[in-house]
Amino acid sequence: MMRGNRTLTPPPMPNPVGTALGPHSAMPDSPTRQRGISGSMLMEGLGSAAAALALVWIAFSLAGIVAPFGMLVAWFCLFFAIYGTLCWRLHGVLIAKDRMATLGIWSGAIVAMFALGAVLYYVFIRGVSAVFEDFPHFLTADMTQLGGASKITDLGVGAAIVGTVEQVGIATIITVPLGIMTATYLVGSNGPFARTVSAVVDAMTGAPAIIAGLFVYLLWVVPHKESGKSGLAAALALAVMMLPIVTRAAQEVVAIVPGSLREAALALGAPEWRVLVRVVLPTARAGLMTAVILGVARIAGETAPVLFNAGGFEAYNWNPFSGQQDDLPFRIYENIFQPGAVIQQSAWGTSFVLVCVVLILFLIARALGKSTPGRRRFVPWARIRNRTTEVEA
Repeated sequence: MMRGNRTLTPPPMPNPVGTALGPHSAMPDSPTRQRGISGSMLMEGLGSAAAALALVWIAFSLAGIVAPFGMLVAWFCLFFAIYGTLCWRLHGVLIAKDRMATLGIWSGAIVAMFALGAVLYYVFIRGVSAVFEDFPHFLTADMTQLGGASKITDLGVGAAIVGTVEQVGIATIITVPLGIMTATYLVGSNGPFARTVSAVVDAMTGAPAIIAGLFVYLLWVVPHKESGKSGLAAALALAVMMLPIVTRAAQEVVAIVPGSLREAALALGAPEWRVLVRVVLPTARAGLMTAVILGVARIAGETAPVLFNAGGFEAYNWNPFSGQQDDLPFRIYENIFQPGAVIQQSAWGTSFVLVCVVLILFLIARALGKSTPGRRRFVPWARIRNRTTEVEA
């Protein structure tokens, strides 16, 4: 602003507290999160760990306590306290909270991965010899040669693999459409009936597996007596267990789809069902596949529903709708309690096969869920339609 021959410059505005001074600067009360581990962070962590270990070792030695696991827990708790206090005194409360949260998350993940790795390692060590003794005979043979003088090369879990895949597949085919439709209904409705359905889903989520098995057993097997036991009956019991898991997980996934996508599709004149099929579900595809994975993980290792309804059968039964059928969890339950080193070795081999089958199903579901929404790579006529459009253009 000019006044006469002088230029008046307005005084600088004070920077409000908590506002960044520049594009790459921040106030002390909002520190920028540092990526990676610096040398100072490493030295602080190692020093805190060494101090906590020394204090715990001295305390346990003076008390005369010999408890390695208790010493490990006490060391971690003391390390957590010392490291948190050190970060608070050196860097402030915000950085201390951030590092404590990071340490807690990483510690929980390491404990969970260690427990899972220990289980998988133990099953691998005990079961790999049975599977690879005469590979792939154990994966293709059945249990018809089971006897007192049987060798591990005479037994196999081929019939159990067929039963598990068919029963889990039928349960998935029944559950996924029902679970997704129920989830979309619960997301779009808030009436008394929707609240009742939501309460029922929550109650079914915590129901024991034996309840589902008894439900199908009393409803289907008892009226038909021995002829009622089949792979279909076991699949129905597994579907009862899988339905609330898929419904609840799919409900959370569908609920986070942006409402702007729905509104844009509706504004273009698309009916509600088309918005659901072409916009909402493709957008939530990865999350829906995760819901299916959770459901399969819940039912793949269940024994009670199969024990009541499938009946078990040593030979192959490719028809799940007629006759008793074997199953991997049922075969593990039958073999692990029988005397003899060979039969128990076959039980551990069956456990190893079950872990591998579930892992393969997970990888397939994850591969299907990673496809980009809108790209129908598994639809055979999609390429033909795109090619026709290019020719016309």
